[in-house]
Amino acid sequence: MNIQVLPEHKLSSVAPLKQCNVEKKEVELILVKDQNGVQYTSSSIIPTPGCHAGPPGSASEEDREIWGKKLDFLLSVIGFAVDLANVWRFPYLCYKNGGGAFLIPYILFLVIAGMPLFYMELALGQYNREGAATVWKICPVFKGVGYTVILIALYVGFYYNVIIAWSLHYLFSSMTSELPWLRCDNAWNSQNCTDPKTINGSIIGNGTSYAKYKITPAAEYYERGVLHLHESKGIQDLGLPRWELTLCLVVVVFILYFSLWKGVKSSGKVVYITATMPYVVLFVLLIRGVTLPGAMNGIRAYLHIDLKRLNNLEVWIDAATQIFYSLGAGFGVLIAFASYNKFDNNCYRDALLTSTVNCITSFLSGFAIFSVLGYMAFKHGVNIEDVATEGAGLVFIIYPEAISTLPGSTFWAIVFFIMLLTLGIDSAMGGMEAVLTGLTDDFKILKRNRKLFTFATAFGTFLFALLCTTNGGIYVLTLLDKYAAGTSILFAVLIEAIGVSWFYGVDRFSEDVERMMGFKPGLYWRLCWKFVSPAFLLFVVIASTLTSSGLNYDDYTFPDWSNVIGWGVAMSSMLFVPIYAMYKFFSVPGTLRERIAYCITPEHEHHLVAEGNVRQFKLSHWLAI
Repeated sequence: MNIQVLPEHKLSSVAPLKQCNVEKKEVELILVKDQNGVQYTSSSIIPTPGCHAGPPGSASEEDREIWGKKLDFLLSVIGFAVDLANVWRFPYLCYKNGGGAFLIPYILFLVIAGMPLFYMELALGQYNREGAATVWKICPVFKGVGYTVILIALYVGFYYNVIIAWSLHYLFSSMTSELPWLRCDNAWNSQNCTDPKTINGSIIGNGTSYAKYKITPAAEYYERGVLHLHESKGIQDLGLPRWELTLCLVVVVFILYFSLWKGVKSSGKVVYITATMPYVVLFVLLIRGVTLPGAMNGIRAYLHIDLKRLNNLEVWIDAATQIFYSLGAGFGVLIAFASYNKFDNNCYRDALLTSTVNCITSFLSGFAIFSVLGYMAFKHGVNIEDVATEGAGLVFIIYPEAISTLPGSTFWAIVFFIMLLTLGIDSAMGGMEAVLTGLTDDFKILKRNRKLFTFATAFGTFLFALLCTTNGGIYVLTLLDKYAAGTSILFAVLIEAIGVSWFYGVDRFSEDVERMMGFKPGLYWRLCWKFVSPAFLLFVVIASTLTSSGLNYDDYTFPDWSNVIGWGVAMSSMLFVPIYAMYKFFSVPGTLRERIAYCITPEHEHHLVAEGNVRQFKLSHWLAI
């Protein structure tokens, strides 16, 4: 077939095809090349839904790397979303907030806010084929939001990699015939160290829960053997990095570098192990857990339904913040991952599937956790509430102690810490990919030197993370955990939701989705994007600000200046939004009206501003759904 004989004017007379065949795409591609001498970029050639061209001004599919297989993408998204919090936070929140009753606000927020935001980010990245910063060519004044989320993802990498390093340290330590946190006669133990067998309900009865009992071998191994916390007087007394943790951190950073240096072609293969392994291990631990004495008491406590707890606002705030952080919207990761999809990929189905898998994983992990907590309570003759805890205390103290009392404890410890390691690695990979994609799409020199930039990013996070491997490193980690991705990430996603739904327009965004997949998002999704999700995010921002307390780690209260540093870290990312908006406003030409128009009009429509045809200046734009 001679594909160059079709004249240009014939294109407009060709009837729109529902199924665009390959030959038609080739004809148009060559014609555009003949006309412009550039690669095919314009979607106006194929205006029909279902005929899959790229958006105006985007990189073509030939230009941009794409996932090797659809499964690479799905596992990467699931691997990122399913992280340590699914294991160490959700089960405890569920137990604390009325058991089964907690699932009511949790599922409600998942459906009205979590899934719509997840879907929005996937569609945004896939249509525009850009990272978190350059995706804002749809509304240039909001590009600062992109820099905000990239910086937040970088901050999280500083301390999240250290938690993975702890898991690696524990994994290496488990490769002995007797686990090091079983007895009190080690070099790191204090004189107060108490054999867990002697601790029972009568000793704990003074209001101290077993989980807060810091003189067990497992608690001392974590705080004295691994962290060396007893050698620090506070955040002002950090000391030097611990060589054991530094070596583990080096290994983690190397794994991240070699997973990401070739882009999604390499990371898409790593997730076949890191995203699937936690499920295998969780299943094995669950089977072992439910066979332990007392396990059913633990599971009953986990699922116990207390509807009265729903009268408490704190339960709703916990559900809202958990669903938000659990799905991982707003870190720029979903946008980055989706930008490597084929243009006609069904990201609607992907959003529903991956967000559902994430939440089901959280729920099921509770059975593996609480069956073991039930066993612990049974052994010590105490209530479940005395052993139930969350965070690092659960996975580095309580759970390892329970494992150490089982037959074949070495095997169970190795299996458990492999799970923690793989849970952490793919989430850290997602965060770093958001930084890499976001900045390489913005600065072409970085794209041309991707491997070098990946190394520089990994090495930079390693240097900052060294602060968290010192004797007082846990204090730095606690500070970053509270401030680096707290209010700032909620603020960023709120601005993102407003930018897409209101300034760019839900109707226009829906047309973009239709151009990719051949169908328009239903009214439910459009209403959620325009009204429900921004309202939900506003509620979470206000609630998290009002309920925010001073910084504490167990009994240690941080000095006031550390809270100031914390807010400085939070503001350093948030300030990108107003600073970039002002920069954009003053850098574009024209009158006040024209400047505003250039700031809020998609870049490929800037010629309309000169004609005075600004869609955002019409009431119909703001009322459209």
